Amino acid sequence: MININENFLNLQDSYLFSTIAKKVAEFQKNNPDKRIIKLGIGDVTRPIAPKIIEAMHKAVEEMGKQETFRGYGPEQGYEFLREKISENDYKKRGVNIDIDEIFVSDGAKCDCGNIGDIFGIDNVVAITDPVYPVYLDTNVMAGRSGEYNEKTGMYENIIYIPATAENNFVPEFPKKVPDMIYLCFPNNPTGTTLNKKDLKKWVDYAKQNKSIILFDSAYEAFISEEDVPHTIYEIEGAKDVAIEFRSFSKTAGFTGIRCAYTVVPKNLKGYTKDGKEIELNALWNRRHGTKFNGVSYPVQRAAEAVYSEEGQKQIKENIEYYMNNAKIIKEGLQEAGYTVYGGINAPYIWLKVPEGLTSWEFFDKLLNKANVVGTPGVGFGPSGEGYFRLTAFGTKENTMEAIRRIKKEL
Repeated sequence: MININENFLNLQDSYLFSTIAKKVAEFQKNNPDKRIIKLGIGDVTRPIAPKIIEAMHKAVEEMGKQETFRGYGPEQGYEFLREKISENDYKKRGVNIDIDEIFVSDGAKCDCGNIGDIFGIDNVVAITDPVYPVYLDTNVMAGRSGEYNEKTGMYENIIYIPATAENNFVPEFPKKVPDMIYLCFPNNPTGTTLNKKDLKKWVDYAKQNKSIILFDSAYEAFISEEDVPHTIYEIEGAKDVAIEFRSFSKTAGFTGIRCAYTVVPKNLKGYTKDGKEIELNALWNRRHGTKFNGVSYPVQRAAEAVYSEEGQKQIKENIEYYMNNAKIIKEGLQEAGYTVYGGINAPYIWLKVPEGLTSWEFFDKLLNKANVVGTPGVGFGPSGEGYFRLTAFGTKENTMEAIRRIKKEL
């Protein structure tokens, strides 16, 4: 008899975005004449920048010639890309990250989930609340959570750190010390940030308690304010306590191409049960090489082109396009009387739903009356109840139309 991983049975309902997709499909089936505008899932809509497409085409042509054909590449990523990452994303910000601390992958989502492979099952996990579902669900799958409590909407062995309007979306240290701390800034779903002073507190806290910070900075390219760090390694001491996840998905529109990277500094140490120090970089390198065969050569050449002068100019235009959408959404909702957050350093708008409605009830109302799709805040955790996320990744025309409908219908 084959046994299953029963931790999967602890997962609640279906994955958030799958549930949304089913609701939208059902509505469309029953209302084929309605044009739905989707501002729910954070998928990009702008075409890949021409410079990047040019580099990818060239790389594909190389694969068709004997003298330039490539088979398996290094699992950690080609040096030409890791050198560009090291130089542009870190050294230009005064941070020294060696290329053997950089691991290229097919997505930050994958890495955020897979990183748990190198950590013990008994580690106590802390997540901010609300939070990107992958952090929680993958730890449930791994067996780090206890039973799910229907009343609280929380798992027994997971530490939830509220980040709401009441504390200005700045998470506070929990009463119980966690081993693994997930932080995402600029934040998904709230669109809010931590300044350098607040992030330094978390670095010091992790160092004091021998905890690890798993820092998701997938949206750093959207930062516009000066005191907001683009990488956790701008904070003194962070290389001793933090793993950073980065992605080309939102920065350069690679959601359909798939390329990201994770930084695991060699300073980072984990511990055996008898207290022996182990280098986490070596563990992740072993895991990465065993379970991953590398990102394709054409995709890595495309990612390299992101750092070219022309590539930087073109992706900046796309980022400005999306952030203009964020401005349209934020200002439009404020004019309609909604309380909104985010939309300045991130392409997400986090709005307070009208009094008397749950976030799923607001989802249904928005879909049925305005034919606009967003994401219910409770899907990101219990502290997300009463809130709602809209993304700025639609077209400008659809974004303006969505706000017009919301003002008219709701």
